[in-house]
Amino acid sequence: MKYSVHGSLITLADEFSAQDLFSLTSVHITDLPSDLVALQYENPDGYMPLREWLQSEWKHKEMEVDVNQILLTTGSEQGMDLLTRVCVESGDPVLVENPTSPGILQILRMRGASIIPIDGDEEGLLLHSLDKVLATTTPKFLFVAPNFTNPTGVLWSLERRAQVLDLCRRNRILIVEDDTYGDLHFGESNDPESFSIRYPSLFTLDGHGMGGQVLYMGSFNKTVAPELRTGWVVGNRKLIELMGAAKPIADFQLNILNQRMLYQLLVSTTFDWHEHILLLKREYRIRLKLMKELLKQPAWRGARYDLPSGGMFLWIQLPEGLRSEALLKCSIGKGVDFCPGVLCFANKREGRGNIRLNFTQPGRDKLIQGMRLISEAINEFTARG
Repeated sequence: MKYSVHGSLITLADEFSAQDLFSLTSVHITDLPSDLVALQYENPDGYMPLREWLQSEWKHKEMEVDVNQILLTTGSEQGMDLLTRVCVESGDPVLVENPTSPGILQILRMRGASIIPIDGDEEGLLLHSLDKVLATTTPKFLFVAPNFTNPTGVLWSLERRAQVLDLCRRNRILIVEDDTYGDLHFGESNDPESFSIRYPSLFTLDGHGMGGQVLYMGSFNKTVAPELRTGWVVGNRKLIELMGAAKPIADFQLNILNQRMLYQLLVSTTFDWHEHILLLKREYRIRLKLMKELLKQPAWRGARYDLPSGGMFLWIQLPEGLRSEALLKCSIGKGVDFCPGVLCFANKREGRGNIRLNFTQPGRDKLIQGMRLISEAINEFTARG
């Protein structure tokens, strides 16, 4: 079915970045291997020059990493898939933030994990909620995203980071830290080192992984060349070796080729990684402000939300009486979609009054049009009431 005046659905639902802000990879890539058969002999941990590039780049974030701690993946979700393959059996308990990433919940459900949600507030995971669960449960791991949590956009405080790490350390619980959105911070300072000092990763607080308490993962998909689908996992070498051994053979050669292409892009003299990130942050900040103004329309009266200081999503509590799934059905009929809140909760009875909006993917014109169409859908429900 075709939607909208442009003949396609305007989506505020996906976890994709703004395609209009990404340079065409082919413009910057000139040096690729002519013998693709040779790719099968690459290190299964991933293309070494790209791992070394990451090692060097992370020094700007006050992170010291041994290149042998790095496993390259097909996006961050493959990192979680590999971890569950080697660590989780059906019925095993796994802790997650409440709410959390729909994609992560899907992976955990496919593995048959017993998902236990832990509530949080504006500073991060609630210590008393985590402590209460750990008093009676020994989970396989805790999955968190301290930098602009998907879907809420919460940025954990330094104190809460240290407290959660300490509690998990005392209980010997592995923390899986997703930093996919960490580069997309909208603060006054554009210096990645400054942000990392104020908000160090749990991995850094754990002695740069030497404590063995944190598995650090992320992805280039939200920042550069999403079509190349390359991510990383960093952690204890023994765990990295287990995950590398579980990596599907089917995607190996394709993934290595993507890694080589990504590396060529990052080191190209016509492409500047840091300038590119600054461009994304400037434009995303503008689009978030635009969405904030659009939410002042009468249709949104009674909606509640906190503007994030980074990331890609705005988490909204709908006006009283509105249900996200019914609103979604009406909105799709008008030519726009969004992520209903129920997809972000382990307990599917939660989130019926919430929606997640991606303010980064659509261009400004489509963002305005999409929000107008959702407003029309809300007004229809309000009129019925």
